[in-house]
Amino acid sequence: MLLDELYAKEVVCPICSNKFKTSKVRRSKMRIEKRDSDLLAYYKGENPIKYSVFVCPECGYAAMENIFNKIKEKDKNIIREKVSSKWNKRELPLKRSIDDAIEYYKLALYCGQLIDLKRVQLGNICLRISWLYRIKGDDEEERFLNYSLSMFEEGYYNERFSKEGFDEITLGYLIGELYRRIGEIDKAISWFGTVVSNPLVKQKPRIEKLAREQWYVAKEQKRAGA
Repeated sequence: MLLDELYAKEVVCPICSNKFKTSKVRRSKMRIEKRDSDLLAYYKGENPIKYSVFVCPECGYAAMENIFNKIKEKDKNIIREKVSSKWNKRELPLKRSIDDAIEYYKLALYCGQLIDLKRVQLGNICLRISWLYRIKGDDEEERFLNYSLSMFEEGYYNERFSKEGFDEITLGYLIGELYRRIGEIDKAISWFGTVVSNPLVKQKPRIEKLAREQWYVAKEQKRAGA
């Protein structure tokens, strides 16, 4: 029986047409306790980040919920060949542990790489994996922060990403903050400066506030290390 804060959502797999149930956190039960400066939200109770990847237990196809059913026909065959042919059908837990969630995000990352998702989409998956490692208290967080940063920066310069859940201001801010977190302070300061000087920043007052705050934090870090 699911906890009161979870409910079962029925999904049809676009690869194998299998019907399965996956869990989601009820919006009415979501209570944010705090946020980190790279936008990770901590919740009282179940964290919905653990349930944002859908995984088909029949064929192994995994993707973020918002793109799970948007896979192209040619890419379906790639998943069948590279994932489903090696997948052992299994029963997946409806209540996910942090380790379950990390496993499913990594599977979504693998599937996404196979079908050549946009860099920003892959970067988002890597960022979420780093968040889960942070919640767990695992040093693997930094490795995935680096992966995320690399993909975000490549996507910022080479992709149109507004349809991927990111905008120019938020993505630029995240790149700056990830640079700060891995210790590349000069690059962080430069990116924060780019964000706050962008005319579009006024459309994102929360991100503008964060960028100015983290620009100051990065300046202080540089001064302390000088």
